[in-house]
Amino acid sequence: MNTQEFLAFIKESTSPYHTVMAAEKILKAAKFQELVWGEPWKLKAGGAYFVSVFGSALMAFRIGKKKGMLRIAAAHTDFPGFRIKPSPEIKEGGCVMLNVEPYGGLIQSSWLDRPLSLAGSVALRGEDAFHPVTRFVDFGRPLVTIPRLAIHMNRKVNEGETLNRQTELLPIAALNGEEISETFFLEQLAKELGCSAEEILSYDMTVYSCEEPCVLGFEEEFISAPRLDNLTSVKACVDALLDARTECGTAVAALFDNEEVGSRTKQGANSSLLDELLRKVYESLGREEERTRDIAQGFLLSVDVAHGLHPNYMGKADPTNRPKLGEGFAIKQAASQAYVGDAEAQAVVKALADEAFAPYQTYVNRSDIPGGSTLGSMVSANLCLRGQDIGVPILAMHSAREFMAAADQEALTDLITKFFA
Repeated sequence: MNTQEFLAFIKESTSPYHTVMAAEKILKAAKFQELVWGEPWKLKAGGAYFVSVFGSALMAFRIGKKKGMLRIAAAHTDFPGFRIKPSPEIKEGGCVMLNVEPYGGLIQSSWLDRPLSLAGSVALRGEDAFHPVTRFVDFGRPLVTIPRLAIHMNRKVNEGETLNRQTELLPIAALNGEEISETFFLEQLAKELGCSAEEILSYDMTVYSCEEPCVLGFEEEFISAPRLDNLTSVKACVDALLDARTECGTAVAALFDNEEVGSRTKQGANSSLLDELLRKVYESLGREEERTRDIAQGFLLSVDVAHGLHPNYMGKADPTNRPKLGEGFAIKQAASQAYVGDAEAQAVVKALADEAFAPYQTYVNRSDIPGGSTLGSMVSANLCLRGQDIGVPILAMHSAREFMAAADQEALTDLITKFFA
């Protein structure tokens, strides 16, 4: 793994839309052919293809020259943070603040006192009502921040603080002078896009941490960066698809949106998106009758980050299944099936890891601390497909800045590459 390329990818991927664009750039450079979701496809054995869906999801796949196993590795493009509401201007105390809505299960306090920027999708007036013009924008520079209240005004701040999401997490964007209009934010968007504010009908704008990702540690063994959940998985899936030869069968990297809010969207994992993709692939190849059989005999890797063992909080981890940073990717298990998997699926991943010389560990929640979930069980249930959840162990999950060991990204990528081969 090239760590600097990974850091550059994180820097580019400032919203789900920009994550898709960053992945598309990599795929195009590798001569993958771009498809259009709503049009007929003419696919060939031995081909490599990708298609973006609604701008924030991406399906990329290789078709082997020979028939064989269906292999899918799935990840998500979104991350916890804030989204800008419509008519967001709030003028208080001589400042202009932006009205925001939390997105996903973010650690609220981690977003305070940081330089933040804005990126996302903007819809402009088109030729007719059903065809707006979509533009993507990333301001790419520090624009707003959410200052913390001074300790002198909150003497108990170090005993823990509760932040009101509506009144205490509003980013400050400008000083409120006479030149500040009631449509300040639309005017700033228009200026960045080179259009008029009247052309903008709506937007989907993400607030993101624009601090630089970096390596750290005396031996440069760690990575500290925003959005490791789940850009680690996105990059590993894309890199593996590029490196794998896939002589037989079909290998798919499925990058969904909206995992952090439940996946129940048109571009989310709990939709018909992947099922429809496979239908289009098999129809184009003239193999419709093989589709059900290949799904039944296929395999899914649900790739999302895992909780690493935190040396300051040893008691928060399971006594016997506690992945350490730097000792390989994690195989995630849960009796609740919040993570997809069973004994046979785990055996498959372990055997592949051994073949790839990729170190691995096991992650299970403490029985008295409920864990999270991810998209694997939804995809597996919708397709009736065996699968297993895996991912890089990280610390500070859902913080504005997260922490991992660089070696674990290489282990994850090696495993998925072997899976796709």
